Amino acid sequence: MRKLILKMSMSLDGFVGGLNGENNGVFRSVDEGATAWTMESLRNASLHIMGSKTYRDMLAWWPTSDEVFAAPMNAIPKAVFTRHGAQSLQDLRTTPALRDASGARDSRGDRPKAADPQVLKAWHEPYVATGPIKDELARLKSESGGPMLVHGGAGFARSVIATGLVDEYRLLVHPIALGRGLPIFTELRRPKELKLLSSTSFASGTVAQVYTA
Repeated sequence: MRKLILKMSMSLDGFVGGLNGENNGVFRSVDEGATAWTMESLRNASLHIMGSKTYRDMLAWWPTSDEVFAAPMNAIPKAVFTRHGAQSLQDLRTTPALRDASGARDSRGDRPKAADPQVLKAWHEPYVATGPIKDELARLKSESGGPMLVHGGAGFARSVIATGLVDEYRLLVHPIALGRGLPIFTELRRPKELKLLSSTSFASGTVAQVYTA
Protein backbone atom coordinates (compact mmCIF):
# COMPACT_ATOMS: atom_id res chain seq x y z
CA MET A 1 0.00 0.00 0.00
CA ARG A 2 1.47 3.34 -1.07
CA LYS A 3 1.00 6.60 0.82
CA LEU A 4 -0.59 9.48 -1.09
CA ILE A 5 1.06 12.84 -0.33
CA LEU A 6 -0.10 16.25 -1.56
CA LYS A 7 2.79 18.73 -1.79
CA MET A 8 2.00 22.39 -2.40
CA SER A 9 3.51 25.85 -1.92
CA MET A 10 1.05 28.43 -0.64
CA SER A 11 0.76 31.94 0.74
CA LEU A 12 0.10 32.79 4.38
CA ASP A 13 -3.57 33.26 3.54
CA GLY A 14 -3.87 29.85 1.90
CA PHE A 15 -3.61 30.55 -1.83
CA VAL A 16 -1.46 28.47 -4.19
CA GLY A 17 -1.41 31.10 -6.92
CA GLY A 18 -3.02 34.26 -8.20
CA LEU A 19 -6.59 34.28 -9.53
CA ASN A 20 -5.36 33.39 -13.03
CA GLY A 21 -2.84 30.80 -11.86
CA GLU A 22 0.11 33.17 -12.01
CA ASN A 23 2.76 33.24 -9.29
CA ASN A 24 4.81 36.26 -10.40
CA GLY A 25 7.67 35.18 -8.18
CA VAL A 26 5.60 35.35 -4.95
CA PHE A 27 6.94 31.98 -3.82
CA ARG A 28 10.62 32.82 -4.22
CA SER A 29 11.28 32.83 -0.45
CA VAL A 30 13.16 29.55 -0.62
CA ASP A 31 16.57 29.08 0.97
CA GLU A 32 18.97 26.18 1.37
CA GLY A 33 16.93 24.60 4.16
CA ALA A 34 13.64 24.79 2.28
CA THR A 35 15.33 23.41 -0.83
CA ALA A 36 16.69 20.41 1.11
CA TRP A 37 13.23 19.79 2.61
CA THR A 38 11.66 19.81 -0.85
CA MET A 39 14.37 17.55 -2.24
CA GLU A 40 13.68 14.99 0.46
CA SER A 41 10.02 14.92 -0.54
CA LEU A 42 10.86 14.53 -4.22
CA ARG A 43 13.57 11.88 -3.81
CA ASN A 44 11.40 9.64 -1.64
CA ALA A 45 8.55 9.53 -4.15
CA SER A 46 7.86 6.46 -6.25
CA LEU A 47 5.42 8.28 -8.54
CA HIS A 48 4.68 11.89 -9.47
CA ILE A 49 0.93 12.49 -9.91
CA MET A 50 -0.41 15.53 -11.75
CA GLY A 51 -3.21 16.88 -13.90
CA SER A 52 -2.80 17.53 -17.60
CA LYS A 53 -2.07 21.27 -17.28
CA THR A 54 0.71 20.72 -14.75
CA TYR A 55 2.05 17.88 -16.90
CA ARG A 56 2.40 20.17 -19.91
CA ASP A 57 4.15 22.81 -17.77
CA MET A 58 6.55 20.27 -16.30
CA LEU A 59 7.27 18.68 -19.68
CA ALA A 60 8.15 22.12 -21.02
CA TRP A 61 10.43 22.88 -18.05
CA TRP A 62 12.19 20.01 -16.31
CA PRO A 63 13.87 18.13 -19.22
CA THR A 64 15.83 21.29 -20.09
CA SER A 65 16.44 22.52 -16.53
CA ASP A 66 19.67 22.53 -14.55
CA GLU A 67 17.88 23.23 -11.25
CA VAL A 68 18.52 20.96 -8.30
CA PHE A 69 14.97 19.56 -8.48
CA ALA A 70 15.34 18.48 -12.11
CA ALA A 71 16.98 15.10 -11.40
CA PRO A 72 14.17 13.60 -9.26
CA MET A 73 11.48 15.27 -11.36
CA ASN A 74 12.90 13.72 -14.53
CA ALA A 75 13.86 10.30 -13.17
CA ILE A 76 10.75 9.29 -11.19
CA PRO A 77 7.75 7.86 -13.12
CA LYS A 78 4.70 10.03 -13.74
CA ALA A 79 0.94 9.53 -13.75
CA VAL A 80 -1.19 12.11 -15.54
CA PHE A 81 -4.90 12.49 -14.89
CA THR A 82 -7.05 13.70 -17.77
CA ARG A 83 -10.71 13.36 -18.73
CA HIS A 84 -9.88 13.64 -22.42
CA GLY A 85 -7.52 10.72 -23.07
CA ALA A 86 -3.83 10.50 -23.91
CA GLN A 87 -4.23 12.51 -27.11
CA SER A 88 -5.13 15.61 -25.10
CA LEU A 89 -1.60 15.65 -23.64
CA GLN A 90 -0.29 16.72 -27.05
CA ASP A 91 -1.90 20.14 -26.50
CA LEU A 92 1.09 22.47 -26.10
CA ARG A 93 -0.72 25.28 -24.26
CA THR A 94 0.89 26.08 -20.93
CA THR A 95 -0.17 28.11 -17.90
CA PRO A 96 0.66 31.59 -16.53
CA ALA A 97 2.78 29.95 -13.82
CA LEU A 98 5.13 28.49 -16.43
CA ARG A 99 5.28 31.78 -18.30
CA ASP A 100 6.21 33.53 -15.05
CA ALA A 101 8.95 30.98 -14.36
CA SER A 102 10.27 31.20 -17.93
CA GLY A 103 10.34 34.99 -17.73
CA ALA A 104 12.30 34.83 -14.49
CA ARG A 105 14.78 32.41 -16.05
CA ASP A 106 15.23 34.71 -19.06
CA SER A 107 15.77 37.74 -16.83
CA ARG A 108 18.60 35.89 -15.07
CA GLY A 109 20.19 35.19 -18.42
CA ASP A 110 19.80 31.43 -17.99
CA ARG A 111 19.44 29.35 -21.10
CA PRO A 112 17.70 25.98 -21.25
CA LYS A 113 20.02 23.03 -21.74
CA ALA A 114 19.53 20.40 -24.43
CA ALA A 115 17.13 17.72 -23.26
CA ASP A 116 18.38 14.14 -22.89
CA PRO A 117 16.39 11.97 -25.37
CA GLN A 118 15.83 9.30 -22.71
CA VAL A 119 14.45 11.88 -20.30
CA LEU A 120 12.07 13.17 -22.98
CA LYS A 121 11.02 9.62 -23.81
CA ALA A 122 10.11 8.98 -20.16
CA TRP A 123 8.10 12.22 -19.98
CA HIS A 124 6.23 11.28 -23.14
CA GLU A 125 5.30 7.86 -21.76
CA PRO A 126 3.47 8.55 -18.45
CA TYR A 127 0.70 6.43 -17.08
CA VAL A 128 -2.45 8.19 -18.31
CA ALA A 129 -5.36 7.91 -15.86
CA THR A 130 -8.71 8.53 -17.54
CA GLY A 131 -11.09 6.80 -15.14
CA PRO A 132 -12.86 8.34 -12.13
CA ILE A 133 -10.18 10.07 -10.05
CA LYS A 134 -11.09 8.29 -6.81
CA ASP A 135 -10.96 4.86 -8.47
CA GLU A 136 -7.66 5.58 -10.21
CA LEU A 137 -6.02 6.90 -7.02
CA ALA A 138 -7.29 3.95 -4.97
CA ARG A 139 -5.81 1.52 -7.49
CA LEU A 140 -2.45 3.32 -7.50
CA LYS A 141 -2.43 3.40 -3.70
CA SER A 142 -3.05 -0.35 -3.56
CA GLU A 143 0.26 -1.05 -5.28
CA SER A 144 3.46 -1.61 -3.31
CA GLY A 145 6.21 0.98 -3.21
CA GLY A 146 7.20 4.34 -1.83
CA PRO A 147 4.99 7.42 -1.42
CA MET A 148 3.15 8.97 -4.35
CA LEU A 149 3.50 12.74 -4.64
CA VAL A 150 0.63 14.87 -5.96
CA HIS A 151 1.53 18.15 -7.66
CA GLY A 152 -1.02 20.95 -8.27
CA GLY A 153 -2.60 23.01 -10.14
CA ALA A 154 -5.20 24.22 -7.75
CA GLY A 155 -8.12 22.58 -9.56
CA PHE A 156 -6.48 19.16 -9.64
CA ALA A 157 -5.41 19.48 -5.99
CA ARG A 158 -9.01 20.29 -5.01
CA SER A 159 -10.23 17.20 -6.86
CA VAL A 160 -7.64 14.97 -5.15
CA ILE A 161 -8.46 16.39 -1.70
CA ALA A 162 -12.19 15.82 -2.32
CA THR A 163 -11.60 12.06 -2.76
CA GLY A 164 -10.59 11.75 0.91
CA LEU A 165 -7.62 9.59 -0.08
CA VAL A 166 -4.78 11.97 0.79
CA ASP A 167 -2.71 10.50 3.64
CA GLU A 168 -0.38 13.43 4.18
CA TYR A 169 -0.21 17.14 3.32
CA ARG A 170 3.23 18.68 2.86
CA LEU A 171 2.67 22.44 2.67
CA LEU A 172 5.44 24.98 2.16
CA VAL A 173 3.96 28.22 3.52
CA HIS A 174 5.63 31.39 2.24
CA PRO A 175 5.73 34.70 4.12
CA ILE A 176 3.42 36.59 1.78
CA ALA A 177 -0.32 37.32 1.82
CA LEU A 178 -1.98 37.56 -1.59
CA GLY A 179 -5.38 38.78 -0.47
CA ARG A 180 -7.08 36.75 -3.16
CA GLY A 181 -6.11 33.82 -5.32
CA LEU A 182 -6.61 30.09 -5.80
CA PRO A 183 -7.42 28.00 -2.69
CA ILE A 184 -7.33 24.19 -2.58
CA PHE A 185 -9.63 23.22 0.30
CA THR A 186 -12.91 24.55 -1.12
CA GLU A 187 -14.50 21.24 -2.17
CA LEU A 188 -14.65 19.61 1.26
CA ARG A 189 -18.12 18.36 2.16
CA ARG A 190 -17.43 19.07 5.83
CA PRO A 191 -14.58 20.49 7.93
CA LYS A 192 -11.53 18.22 7.90
CA GLU A 193 -9.40 17.90 11.01
CA LEU A 194 -5.71 17.27 10.44
CA LYS A 195 -2.91 16.28 12.80
CA LEU A 196 0.30 18.30 12.66
CA LEU A 197 3.27 15.95 12.26
CA SER A 198 6.01 18.56 11.98
CA SER A 199 6.62 22.27 11.53
CA THR A 200 9.99 23.43 10.26
CA SER A 201 10.88 27.10 9.80
CA PHE A 202 13.64 28.29 7.51
CA ALA A 203 15.80 31.42 7.42
CA SER A 204 13.81 32.84 4.51
CA GLY A 205 10.66 32.91 6.65
CA THR A 206 9.11 29.98 4.82
CA VAL A 207 7.61 27.27 7.05
CA ALA A 208 7.18 23.60 6.09
CA GLN A 209 4.02 22.19 7.64
CA VAL A 210 3.36 18.45 7.47
CA TYR A 211 -0.09 17.16 8.38
CA THR A 212 -1.63 13.71 8.38
CA ALA A 213 -5.27 13.17 7.51
